[in-house]
Amino acid sequence: MSSQNPEQQAEQNADKLPAQAEEERREQPVVRKGMFGARTTGDTSGYGGLVIRQSPKVSAQRPYGGPGGAAEAGEFDEVADELERAYPHFGDAVERVVVDRGEITFFVKREHLVEVARTMRDEPSLRFEMCSGVSGVHYPKDEGAELHSVVHLLSITHNRRVRLEVTCPDADPHVPSLVPVYPTSDWHERETYDFFGIIYDGHPALTRIEMPDDWVGHPQRKDYPLGGIPVEYRGAEIPPPDERRSYV
Repeated sequence: MSSQNPEQQAEQNADKLPAQAEEERREQPVVRKGMFGARTTGDTSGYGGLVIRQSPKVSAQRPYGGPGGAAEAGEFDEVADELERAYPHFGDAVERVVVDRGEITFFVKREHLVEVARTMRDEPSLRFEMCSGVSGVHYPKDEGAELHSVVHLLSITHNRRVRLEVTCPDADPHVPSLVPVYPTSDWHERETYDFFGIIYDGHPALTRIEMPDDWVGHPQRKDYPLGGIPVEYRGAEIPPPDERRSYV
């Protein structure tokens, strides 16, 4: 049954994409084995033989369409066309465009991020006046681009949403701050720094916001140890994750 909800329709359209051939999948590197990638405690999920391979980086092809699908040119094409027209270095700045499940993401080189964001905000045909959030992602196997900073933009004028995504390596975790363009990104960048270790150059006060100031490490990175502290619960003591029973 086909849904009339645009978001559900986008999900249904994404599920109809052709699957990769087995020989194509075998050429891609293995990123995880088992359901949870357990190494020390054993995998009790029943999926210990599962092999997860790294998907290739994809770029959407025109027409991009819109939230309802990509059968023909739509509002995503309008946004891309207007950004390309308004920002003269579009070809150098935007590495690729991804459209998935009714959402569009522009992958922007970090040295162009501030100017691209300013263009998205100030150009009348774009008018993405609001940054609704900045979040982080850690891909340990994405060599040279392990850390991703994701910027969520909203146009109140045109009722549109897009994402800007920028990457940086673990060895140089620096991304320009968007606080001068979108002041609302202040606390979001602090949180992403706190949890992922991305350093936002130019931020007015880049300090931890969730963890204590003397905390070591960044807890939402995938290479962060489980660790933890024992917890008392109704008279019983639950040990931290790295000290619990092993299934090996």
